[in-house]
Amino acid sequence: MPSTLVHVAVGGLVGVALLGRWFDARSVGVALVAAAVPDLDSFTSTLLPGSHRALLHTLLLPLALVAFVVYDTRIRDPERSAIRGRWGARGVAVAWVGIAALLCGGVFPDLFTNGVNAFYPLHDAFYAVNGRAEWSSTRGFVQTFVELRPASPPPTTETLHYSTVVDPSPGAEPENVERIAPLASSGLELMLVVLGTGVVGGRLLSERLRGGSE
Repeated sequence: MPSTLVHVAVGGLVGVALLGRWFDARSVGVALVAAAVPDLDSFTSTLLPGSHRALLHTLLLPLALVAFVVYDTRIRDPERSAIRGRWGARGVAVAWVGIAALLCGGVFPDLFTNGVNAFYPLHDAFYAVNGRAEWSSTRGFVQTFVELRPASPPPTTETLHYSTVVDPSPGAEPENVERIAPLASSGLELMLVVLGTGVVGGRLLSERLRGGSE
């Protein structure tokens, strides 16, 4: 299960890739925070059972944010735009990058490992995009990412619980319950954390050196 560190690392990579001339510590900070936002629903699962990986991991959240930014920056009177009025073109660019970081850094790592409740609350079902794709000399192209006839219906918030440091198990916790806060659960996740830290840190250092030389 990807940790918040992994989410933030991917969000940082998205920020570095997309911010362009608007890149600085504050703008990439928006991307980092946006990537961490979905994991806040780990704190809601004690009050709303099953809400982790559902309440803020739903694809409807970035879709709603896209609708708001489009309305505020493209349809609404520019003089009344909340984003343009306060931050100008820079704010619009950072807003779009923030949404991309939330989706790609906050939701996708979970969706592409062990699942999210993608359309919650309109449709209560957890979906995961994982499997393998390969070419075999005897079977040809084989893929297991998409199953047209799944063996069982997808789990829901009532039947699936993701263990977190806040809510390790469903129901009341025993006194000696072990709480685990994952940092990196695989070599791939560790690579992403190291890569994200290095790329963001390197870009910040590059911007600082460039500013000092001007």
